[in-house]
Amino acid sequence: MNMPYIFNIQKFSVHDGPGVRTTIFFKGCPIRCMWCHNPESQKYEPELMKNKDGKDELIGRQYTVKELVKIVQADQIFYDQSGGGVTLSGGEVMTQDIDYIEELVKELHRKGISVAIDTCGVVPPDNYKRILPYTDLFLYDLKLINSQMHKKYTGVSNDLVLENLKLISDQGGKINLRLILINEVNVNDEAICGIASWLREQNISVQSINLLPYHDFGRDKYRNLNRECTQNFEKPSDERIEEIKEYFEKAGYSVKIGG
Repeated sequence: MNMPYIFNIQKFSVHDGPGVRTTIFFKGCPIRCMWCHNPESQKYEPELMKNKDGKDELIGRQYTVKELVKIVQADQIFYDQSGGGVTLSGGEVMTQDIDYIEELVKELHRKGISVAIDTCGVVPPDNYKRILPYTDLFLYDLKLINSQMHKKYTGVSNDLVLENLKLISDQGGKINLRLILINEVNVNDEAICGIASWLREQNISVQSINLLPYHDFGRDKYRNLNRECTQNFEKPSDERIEEIKEYFEKAGYSVKIGG
């Protein structure tokens, strides 16, 4: 079993699933979204990044499953009181050593801690099958329904994204579908209607839809990593975001802006 690298453990998080949560950010991602606001999450190995004092800091360290469980279990009272739990995020948690991830979610499940998985879907399908019995919620990112556009902006097609979304739905997994909204990329009628049509045609069961307006809060991180910044997009207007929200609500979905 290979221990993955983790670059942040964020306690008292309220944006990565229901209730108060601890979010564990795993290092390494199979895609390169041009709007990525956590560029330090992309590489699977530790790397140097300048901190707020301008000094180089090594980003990424390893934890045993036992160490992680002990850290998150310290706040179990807050999870229980708020309906929260632990969110495994990234990077892409589901492309880490799956033996490690399966052991982690099993142990959290055994201790009565709710588990959410934040995932981009570019993952071997068997990895989802292994952790489905121990996962309470999937925060599933669907960036673009058009495969060519998906490849243009992320480097890969969306074939696996759609295949795995259907797999999780068919297996009875609970899904919060997360749609990042980027002006002149994926907020036109064709993109939005295409998502709704595909969900309906494939009979995808979605618990809720979260609309995530684009932001460029990661721009400084690129500079601190000595990388070219690719966060050169714009947030849609508030009016357009509300139109998209109303469209999905009329289609029968529970919709929230943010989260």
